[in-house]
Amino acid sequence: MNIQEVLTQKVKEAVLAIYKIELPTVEFQPTRKDFEGDITVVVFPILRFVKGNPAQIGEQIGVYLKDNVAEVENFNVVKGFLNIVISDAFYVNFFNGIKNTENYGFVTESEDAVMVEYSSPNTNKPLHLGHIRNNLLGYSVAEILKASGKKVYKTQIINDRGIHICKSMLAWKLFGNGETPESTGIKGDKLVGNYYVRFDKEYKAQIAELVAKGTDAKEAEKQAPILLEAQEMLRKWEAGDKEVVALWKTMNQWVYNGFEVTYKNLGVDFDTYYYESDTYLLGKDIVDEGLEKGVFYRKEDGSVWIDLSDEGLDEKIVLRADGTAVYMTQDIGTAIQRTKDYPDVNGMVYTVGNEQDYHFNVLFLILKKLGFSWAEQLYHLSYGMVDLPSGKMKSREGTVVDADDLMKDMTATAASISEELGKLDGYTDKEKEELYRIIGLGALKYYILKVDPKKRILFNPEESVEFQGNTGPFIQYTYARIQSILRKSDFDYTASVTANDLHEKEKELLKQIQVFPSVVQNAAQNYSPALVANYTYDLVKEFNSFYQNVPILPEEDLQKKIFRVQLSKKVGEVIKSAFTLLGIEVPNRM
Repeated sequence: MNIQEVLTQKVKEAVLAIYKIELPTVEFQPTRKDFEGDITVVVFPILRFVKGNPAQIGEQIGVYLKDNVAEVENFNVVKGFLNIVISDAFYVNFFNGIKNTENYGFVTESEDAVMVEYSSPNTNKPLHLGHIRNNLLGYSVAEILKASGKKVYKTQIINDRGIHICKSMLAWKLFGNGETPESTGIKGDKLVGNYYVRFDKEYKAQIAELVAKGTDAKEAEKQAPILLEAQEMLRKWEAGDKEVVALWKTMNQWVYNGFEVTYKNLGVDFDTYYYESDTYLLGKDIVDEGLEKGVFYRKEDGSVWIDLSDEGLDEKIVLRADGTAVYMTQDIGTAIQRTKDYPDVNGMVYTVGNEQDYHFNVLFLILKKLGFSWAEQLYHLSYGMVDLPSGKMKSREGTVVDADDLMKDMTATAASISEELGKLDGYTDKEKEELYRIIGLGALKYYILKVDPKKRILFNPEESVEFQGNTGPFIQYTYARIQSILRKSDFDYTASVTANDLHEKEKELLKQIQVFPSVVQNAAQNYSPALVANYTYDLVKEFNSFYQNVPILPEEDLQKKIFRVQLSKKVGEVIKSAFTLLGIEVPNRM
C-alpha cells in the first residue's frame, strides 16, 4: 500500500469515528514546498458531508491520524489544508520492499484484451512527420495499457485501394519506364510516392491546358484525361482485371517493404494487419440487420441512413442508393470482424488525427445502438497536427517531411551536439553511431510524446536535442550518470538498510518513486504518454537536485552510502521502465 491508500482508509475512519459520517472519497495533493509536510488532505470537499469550520475539522482529523497511524509523525493545518508529515521509517520500509522488484510499477497481464490501431497509412506515399506522431502515440499507448495489466494487440488497417493508389500506379505506367526499387536504389515507398507527386504535376498541367482552351476550371478538373484514366483503372481493379491487379500487388509490395524499414528504425511493431482491399465490402450485412432492428432507415431513393439528431449529431448515410458502402459501413464491419478474429478483445483504441473526431463519435454510437457490449469500450485517441516552423505539409505537392529523412537528421543533429560537448573519448566509431541514434531518436520521441495528444505540436528539431530542460537527451544523460555511479561503486551495495534519518532530498526522491505505479495506471486510463513523459522529467529533476546536494560515493557513513547507491539504482530502473513505455532507449554511457 502506498501512503495515499493508507491515509484514504484512515481519514475515512477518522471522519466516521469523530462525526459518525461515512466519507466516500478523500482528496490529496503534494504539500506545498513552503509548508512542513509530505502529503496534504484537502479539507474543502469534506465540507459537503461534514458541516463546520475547515481549519477545525482539519485539526480534529490531524489529531486522530497522529494518535492512530504509525506512519504519521506530525501535522499542521493551513486554512482548509491538512499537511501531514510521514515518518522516514515508512519510506525506508517502502523502499526495502520494492528495491529488488523487477518491472516495479507494472501489472502482470490480465484476461482483459484491447486492440490498439495506429499508423494505418496509404500505400501511395512514404510515412511523414504526421505518421511519426501517430505511430509513437499508438505504440506508446499500447505499451502503457500492457503495463497497466491489459492484454494488448497492436494492429493497423492499410489503405491499399482507391483512386489515390491508382494515381501512383498510372503515373508509374505512363512515366516509369519499368523502373523498380532495385534498379533505382530508391526505397519502395519513396519510389511510389514520387509517382503520386508526378501524377499531381501532370494533372495540374492538363487542367491548365484545358482552361487555356476555354474550358471552365471546375469542369477541367473533372475532364483532365489523366484523371479519367485513373478512374478507369480503379473500375478495372474493382472488376478484377488481371494486369491492373498484378501491378497493384507489385507496387503495394514495394511500399510494404519500405514501410517495414521505417517501422524498424522507428522502433514500433504490429501483431496483426488489416487491409482495406479485404475489408471494404464488410458491414453491408450489418446494415441489413440494423434495418430489421430499426436502428437504420431507408430513404425513397434506396439509400440507408441513421438519425442521430437526438444525440446532438445529424443524419448519417451508411449505404448509398446503388448499394455501395461508404467509409462508415467499412469501419462498422471491420470493428465487428476484429472481435470475431480476436474473441477476447473487449475494447479498441483508434489512433487517428482530430479531423476525424466526428466520424468516430458516429461510429461508436452506431455500434452501441447495434447492441455490441464492447462498443462501450471504444476510444478515439485523437491527436493534433504536427506543424513545422516552415508551415503545413502537403503530400500531393511533395512538401512533406519524410519520416526516414527526419530520423537521419535527428541522428546527425545528436552527433554534432555530442561532438561539441566532447565527452566521447574512448568510444569506437560504431559505439558513437549507436549513441547518436539513441540520442537522436530519443529526442524526437520525447519531444512528441511529452505533449498532450490533443494539442498541436510545433516541432523544432534543434530544440528537441538540447541537453538541458524537458528533453529526451537530458533524461538519458541522467540515466547514464546513474550508471556511472554504479560502475564506480567498488563495494557491496546490496545489503538492506534500516537507517531512518533521511535527508530531505532522499525523501523527495522516495515520494516520486512511490507514485510511479499510479502514474502508469493514470496514463492508461487517460491514454496519455505525456503523463509518463512529464513524470520522468520530474523524477530526473528531483534526482539531479539530490545528486548536487547530497554526497553519494564521497559519503563516509557506509550505511548512508549503500542506501544512496541503492536509491540511485532504483531511480535509474524507473527511468528505464518509463522510457520503455515511450519506446525510448537509454544509453549506459553518454
